[in-house]
Amino acid sequence: GINIMKFTIITLFPSVINEYISTSIISKAQDKNLVEIEVVDLRQFGKGSRRNVDDTVYGGGDGMVIKAPVLDEALASIQGIDEAHIIYLSPKGKVLNQKVASDLLEHNHIVFIAGHYEGIDERIFSLYNIHELSIGDYVLTGGELPSLVVLDSITRLIPGVIKEGSRQNESFEGLLLEEPQYTKPEEYKGLKVPEVLLSGNHGKVDEYRYEEKLYQTLKKRPDLFKRYINENKLDINKINEIITKKEGN
Repeated sequence: GINIMKFTIITLFPSVINEYISTSIISKAQDKNLVEIEVVDLRQFGKGSRRNVDDTVYGGGDGMVIKAPVLDEALASIQGIDEAHIIYLSPKGKVLNQKVASDLLEHNHIVFIAGHYEGIDERIFSLYNIHELSIGDYVLTGGELPSLVVLDSITRLIPGVIKEGSRQNESFEGLLLEEPQYTKPEEYKGLKVPEVLLSGNHGKVDEYRYEEKLYQTLKKRPDLFKRYINENKLDINKINEIITKKEGN
């Protein structure tokens, strides 16, 4: 049958994860059997009567580190862990972008370790093949939000999860940002929807949207704009024409 993509999230806060995955598109993707999401509560592998999952750092220092035996047992409890692609969310990892998300689609099973405190015992990296991934150069209190960000970015790329058309037109798919979007009413507080979008002339609308994409990308992400120009060998005169037109308005 079809390979259902499976995600497993190891977390100390299952309720946070469950709340998010039971809404909207991710919930529908599970209903359609396009993804399966398993949540593993790290606390159940805690030690002693208080189910401790962490301890102080050898060599001294602030903060607490998740214990190797706790995380090892949690990982070992997951069916198919030996074939799974294991991701530890950490600012040390390579940074998520659209390409990284679509490359991750090739795995049938992804396991996220949502760490907390100061980190996890380094020995886990010797016991398992773990890939570190970051969602940006900043520190968060735990790995739940980053896990959900990565899970979301991959899930929406799975065929059938989102209407094809709405995905092809998306930011970053072709390096260009999306054009501005409008809906009813036609006029609000004296602000009108651009005339061309009401014209019903598809050729004109497409041209307008493409020019807007170029312009938005140039203004907001000159780095992407440069890559786009180079990869598509665009004529700089044409670009200048568009810019003049936009800024003349």
